Amino acid sequence: MEKTPAGSSVGVEDPYAFVERCDHLTDDGRCRYALEHDHHDPAFARERRADEFACPVVTDAGSDWDWADCPHFRARNRSRECVRCGLDERRQAHSDDRPLLEEHHLSYADDERTSHEITVFLCRWCHAKIHESWARIDDDASPDTEALAAREGRRSREHAELDFSSAAERRDDG
Repeated sequence: MEKTPAGSSVGVEDPYAFVERCDHLTDDGRCRYALEHDHHDPAFARERRADEFACPVVTDAGSDWDWADCPHFRARNRSRECVRCGLDERRQAHSDDRPLLEEHHLSYADDERTSHEITVFLCRWCHAKIHESWARIDDDASPDTEALAAREGRRSREHAELDFSSAAERRDDG
């Protein structure tokens, strides 16, 4: 199983199995990294320019590249729910409450075996279980009751903020 630089579990055997797409991939299949950051790796940019900036992983040209082969691959999951239990985030403006979701690294950019950053979101309850080696990301799990209570408490406060009261009702309250 993959480990963090500190030695705790990341909860998966293969981080690339949880990759949806590269952060640098455009909707038309081109490599944004080669287009916008060509000064960082001119040789890579030249090679991509010769192929009209096509991403070699997603092209139809019979490329044998995988995400792991690309030197500039990065995948940060952007969905705002826990990939393990499905708990969704509830954030409120002007609140200092601890977020329900936390970013979890499946792979680190400074790791000697890979130079790729791969992250997903986990609720803080699943995140703790993964790092303490009690669970894996691909477990069939439901949100903890404590997690559901925290989310519903936030949802209730959200509804209370949106509750309408007329000026006359507010005057009678005071």
